[in-house]
Amino acid sequence: MENDRRSERGLQQRRDTDGTASSTVGLVPDAPAVLLAPLLAQFAAVARLQHVTRAAAELAMPQPTLSRAVARLEAELGVALLAREGRTVRLTRAGEIFHASVERALAEVERGVESAREEADPHGGRVAFGFLHTMGSEAVPMLLRGFRAGSPRVRFQLVQDYTDSMLQRLLAGELDLCLVSPRPDHPELASRRLGEQRLRLVVPADHRLAGRQRVRLGEVSGDAFVTLEPGYGLRRITDALCAEAGFTPRVSFEGEEAETLRGLVAAGLGVAVLPPATAPRPDVAELQLSSPGARRELALAWVTGRPLTPPAEAFRAYVLSVRDQLPLHS
Repeated sequence: MENDRRSERGLQQRRDTDGTASSTVGLVPDAPAVLLAPLLAQFAAVARLQHVTRAAAELAMPQPTLSRAVARLEAELGVALLAREGRTVRLTRAGEIFHASVERALAEVERGVESAREEADPHGGRVAFGFLHTMGSEAVPMLLRGFRAGSPRVRFQLVQDYTDSMLQRLLAGELDLCLVSPRPDHPELASRRLGEQRLRLVVPADHRLAGRQRVRLGEVSGDAFVTLEPGYGLRRITDALCAEAGFTPRVSFEGEEAETLRGLVAAGLGVAVLPPATAPRPDVAELQLSSPGARRELALAWVTGRPLTPPAEAFRAYVLSVRDQLPLHS
């Protein structure tokens, strides 16, 4: 009866404001999970071996202490879990049902412990790393190859996205580090400069300006533009450069990836402001822009005051140590 009242008090404390029962136990002192947790591994050992003395030896505890623990567990549940048969025991039907759940719970705890240890292992944990699409063909593979040479067991969760989205995911704890542009200006974020890229005006190979080496952006004020979608750092830079040149770009296509935009330019669908290509293409011409602002800064960002796991901290140190070697093609 007392057990029923304790369970009801625990349930009542978990009621939502609308009167419905909550689906989570939380840290309610009388909740069954809190009350029973210390006894579960002891019961599981007895259930597996069907012998209290052998289970006590396996757990390195006195047999009377283990017997009292199992009896306390049965009292808390209000059901008999074990039937005593001389020196051995067998599970009751209720015991079999409960034992199956206990073994699953203990196995999940073991997996959680292992995952936590792996996460904190500088030689075998996981790093959640976000980066710009334009960094995915050369710079990021170079960083991963170099780092994995010394830490081959570290696993990576790689996320390609635009800057604003990555910074949101960084603040939410979904990412450990991200490679972004422009450098973030946010009170909760820290960053280090990795370098910069000079931006180019990309035009079709048969464009009227294709034979020039250097142009003013205002010279294409009447052309259609293909650009990245709003929210991308490069889109903001493009819009700002056009405003500085005295016009608003007439956007014909918006995309999410620089190489797709190059393909659209090659097809004669517009011009674009893009970072240098990793390899020259015969169907487009890439021209220097005269504006001193035609560049983008690249930075590695992380959350201020949030400790990185050892593998993430090691990767951050590696990236900063080789930043002068990044293939930026400026």
